[in-house]
Amino acid sequence: MRQAAENLEPRIYVACLAAYNSGVLHGAWIAVEDEDAVWAAIRAMLAASPVPRAEEFGIHDHEGFGGVEIAEYASIGRVVEIAAFLRERGLLGALVLDEVGGDLDVARAALDDQYQGVFASLADCFQEITEETTVIPEGLRLYIDYEAMARDARLNGEVFTVETAHDQVHVFWSR
Repeated sequence: MRQAAENLEPRIYVACLAAYNSGVLHGAWIAVEDEDAVWAAIRAMLAASPVPRAEEFGIHDHEGFGGVEIAEYASIGRVVEIAAFLRERGLLGALVLDEVGGDLDVARAALDDQYQGVFASLADCFQEITEETTVIPEGLRLYIDYEAMARDARLNGEVFTVETAHDQVHVFWSR
């Protein structure tokens, strides 16, 4: 579970590999907003390198991505796309993106089409859905095992959840 108050202002630390391979640390923190601006900042960092004609770079650190990992040689276009998604969707978007293996289209679909809401637990979600859609005779109410329903749905791949706090479980139907 990640901290809910995490700042989602994505930045990457781009290092000059020629300098790095020469034993010199040279790089820049770059705000990830517009692809052209990121490329301009990378070119400026490389032009200021202590190693003449430096051309290669790597992403050596990142912050503000809500726990989403950014690879050292990730394409700048992809990094900008992830940053835009996170600015739009926030921490929940970051958690869902991580849950679905980094696939932005799947994460968008989950948030737009499969989201059921936030509950204290998955069992509470199933209890609410059951009670809203089914007339349960009073004599049977105590015999319904919502924990088992939730466990089975998770094990069968019918749902996935992400937690943003101890009692904040976001529930998504799987496709």
